[in-house]
Amino acid sequence: MRILFVCTGNICRSPMAAAVMEKLAADAGLAGEFFIDSAGTGAWHAGERAQPFAIEAAAAHGYTVEHLARAVSVADLSDFDMLVALDRGHERSLRDMSLDLELRLKVRLLLDGEDVPDPYGGPLSEFERALAMIEDGCKALFAELTSAPF
Repeated sequence: MRILFVCTGNICRSPMAAAVMEKLAADAGLAGEFFIDSAGTGAWHAGERAQPFAIEAAAAHGYTVEHLARAVSVADLSDFDMLVALDRGHERSLRDMSLDLELRLKVRLLLDGEDVPDPYGGPLSEFERALAMIEDGCKALFAELTSAPF
């Protein structure tokens, strides 16, 4: 299963989501069954590391964020089995990248009907809040994909 998490600049929410999902897969002994990556809807931060507070918040919860930002591409729609948007704006942007219904159906929101707020520029507490929401969404998604209860 190839999963791409997508946020705005790919330095806060989507790298944290990828780290959470990678750990869930590893802890379940399923790391080899998943390829997990992240990207942003824009290239503003391409080549940059994740935000220091994103790295710090993730590390405090046992996640490792080692990532260089990149922008999502049209090829990602074909290359990934699922593209997981961190908010409804990202969901729309991803669906607008293709007119192909099959590709558009690969796009989903991490939290059903709810956006993970962008902590960019905020204090560590906002990154912690976003991470808690990401953990909930990733656990539900992982359980859905593997039938593993949490």
